[in-house]
Amino acid sequence: MAAQRNLSERTKLVLLFLWLPWESAARQIRYSVPEELEKGSFVGNISKDLGIEPRELVERGVRIVSRGRSQLFSLNPRSGSLVTAGRIDREELCAQSAPCLLSFNILVEDRVKLFGIEIEVTDVNDNAPKFQAETLDVKINENVAAGMRFPLPEAIDPDVGVNSLQSYQLSPNKHFSLVVQSGANGIKYPELVLEHTLDREEEAIHHLVLVASDGGNPPRSGTVLITVTVFDTNDNAPIFTSPEYRVNIPENLPVGTQLLKVTATDKDEGANGEVTYSFRKLLDTQLLKFQLDKNTGEIKISENLDYEEMGFYKIEIQAEDGGAYLATAKVLITVEDVNDNSPEVTITSLFSPVAEDSPAGTVIALLNVHDLDSGQNGEVTCSISGNLPFKLEKSIDSYYRLVTQRALDREQVSSYNITVTATDGGNPPLSSKVHFTLQVADINDNPPTFSQVSYFTYIPENNPRGASIFSVTALDPDSKENAQIVYSLAEDTIEGAPLSSYISINSDTGILYALCSFDYEQFRELRVQVTARDSGKPPLSSNVTLTLFVLDQNDNSPEILYPTPPTDGSTGVELAPRSAELGYLVTKVVAVDRDSGQNAWLSYRLLKASEPGLFSVGLHTGEVRTARALLERDALKQSLVVAVQDHGQPPLSATVTLTVAVADSIPDVLADLGNLEPPQDSEASSLTLYLVVAVAAVSCVFLAFVIVLLALKLRRWHKSHALQSSRDGLGGAPASHYVGVDGVRAFLQTYSHEVSLTADSRKSHLIFPQPNYADTLISQESCEKKDPLSLLDDSKCPVEDAPLVPVSADSTFSLYSYGQIYI
Repeated sequence: MAAQRNLSERTKLVLLFLWLPWESAARQIRYSVPEELEKGSFVGNISKDLGIEPRELVERGVRIVSRGRSQLFSLNPRSGSLVTAGRIDREELCAQSAPCLLSFNILVEDRVKLFGIEIEVTDVNDNAPKFQAETLDVKINENVAAGMRFPLPEAIDPDVGVNSLQSYQLSPNKHFSLVVQSGANGIKYPELVLEHTLDREEEAIHHLVLVASDGGNPPRSGTVLITVTVFDTNDNAPIFTSPEYRVNIPENLPVGTQLLKVTATDKDEGANGEVTYSFRKLLDTQLLKFQLDKNTGEIKISENLDYEEMGFYKIEIQAEDGGAYLATAKVLITVEDVNDNSPEVTITSLFSPVAEDSPAGTVIALLNVHDLDSGQNGEVTCSISGNLPFKLEKSIDSYYRLVTQRALDREQVSSYNITVTATDGGNPPLSSKVHFTLQVADINDNPPTFSQVSYFTYIPENNPRGASIFSVTALDPDSKENAQIVYSLAEDTIEGAPLSSYISINSDTGILYALCSFDYEQFRELRVQVTARDSGKPPLSSNVTLTLFVLDQNDNSPEILYPTPPTDGSTGVELAPRSAELGYLVTKVVAVDRDSGQNAWLSYRLLKASEPGLFSVGLHTGEVRTARALLERDALKQSLVVAVQDHGQPPLSATVTLTVAVADSIPDVLADLGNLEPPQDSEASSLTLYLVVAVAAVSCVFLAFVIVLLALKLRRWHKSHALQSSRDGLGGAPASHYVGVDGVRAFLQTYSHEVSLTADSRKSHLIFPQPNYADTLISQESCEKKDPLSLLDDSKCPVEDAPLVPVSADSTFSLYSYGQIYI
């Protein structure tokens, strides 16, 4: 086109004078731009009008949001300018409408603000007037009177204003002239006027040229070749039944549906009365929509109609008879909107994820809704389904904001599946839905929580080191690092040692381990405080108390307190008078067990006795009593082995050996010491032999004792000065503490002395105290280790009849005291 060729020359001048930006009170910015600009042509300084620096456009998320047609404009982030994104054709966008306004929105995403942009596309004379056909045949009867007018087809110019059709010109001719009529809508209609009557015989065909011109600079024009054929007389023209036909049709009529039928009549007969119908004025795009039967005048739909594309059609129908007379009628077709378009919902912006501590009113998404229908069918309402903590708020134009209505909690709901439903006001209503998922970002708002307020567990003593004791578990409903739990033990001391030397905990699993072997006898319970801390910022923690009870095991044997076991291997001696009756308490075995419970329940039993049936031991008391009355034949020395056993599993036990001396009084014991017999053998022959040997030995010893005693009395006056110091030391004790036989004294106290006497007073010495074996006599082993003077004897210490043995002047004489009997 000529206008396109000259466009580059005029672009700079047009841009200087035609773009006019302003901002309305409703945040509306308007520009003006001519059509047919090259791609990337400047439209307006959008960064300046928005008050944003060009470098901030991308950072602040400034972008164009629009719907429907392809994007015609774009943002230049370098210069901050609004530029064309392609060729803009005003006629394609707005047809004959003036002014031609294009609207879209610019979103500043960081502030969630929308600015309305309105651009007026001004017309450029890029279209020449055009006739529907290149040639036109006009038939005129020769008898037509001068002054008769014949309508001519109009030229169509899509441009507007001065660039539209302005004038018609007819080539010079003596028979015809041109008259231009202006309609109420400003449209110019050319008419051919017969200036002089025609004579077919003179000139049957006339050739004319009709030129249509617009007012552009430079002007454009279109031509049509008119051929006037002169016919013979036809004095009646067709007449339509109505000069104007109106019809209202819904847009969803199927193709082929008959809209109406136009009818024209001609009073002539024959060929002059035959009427044919044709479209006189119809745009090419409209010509495809309708079909006209030239013989019947029926108008049908040839393509689907769309109210959103065009809601009104104005068609001129021409009726022509065989004599070249014409008649015209208008057909006005109104397309009624049908609710055939569902609303469209577009997610312009979605801010996901959103922090769970976001305040009410936080913008979650920006939505745009649109319905191509009109009127009530195009009125759209939006809603969200379900009981969700969100609500929709109306923004500018057809935009909605989805905002939070109350506080969110990720631990209850971590994500929301949101469905926005847009419903129009048609009958029946149409709706559409858009689905999207909103993720809720976690914050550290929940401390770890233990399943119980406190814990307790048991562990047997003597456990192996490193054994697993217990496992504590805390749960944190947060996510990721906010839910990563680290376990630790509070610092504490147990019996002066740090808790960490007894117990450790796995920081990841919460499993507690024993670092040492516990002893129930050392401590029986242990309290520790476990801390669970998450890894959030700042971290949150909680504590729980774990009580560890140490269970007793049977790891201690019974310990005998009485009689106290001697350290020198001797055996204690208890007295039992021969007059003792049945049930006489001889002594009591006392034992304890450091364990507890049934591990410390003790029972006593007589394990072995030299005289079976003579003594019995209380099962629970440990009392040693006579099981029958003592007889003369009962031996002086009775040996008992008592076992003490606990009730543990397996049971542990201890034994003690008791020696019971059967005598009515202490002198009897001393007199009969030589009569102690070794334990009877089970065989009668051995017992008889032992008795004979014992009697002989006692007789010899008694004879030797008498001789020694006489010798001692004779030499007593020689040694009186040497023994004076010893007598003084012994004289300090009360008389009641001694017993004596033939001048030999013995202590009856629970302490012991060892007195060494020699002929030389300088070598005499007193040694005390010796170990105290309460209420017992020395064992036979001690007899072997001491000096030859010993009054109590066992089978290994033979005793003669004489209670004393001679002592030389240089010999040492030792005295021992053992509670009940001391010599």
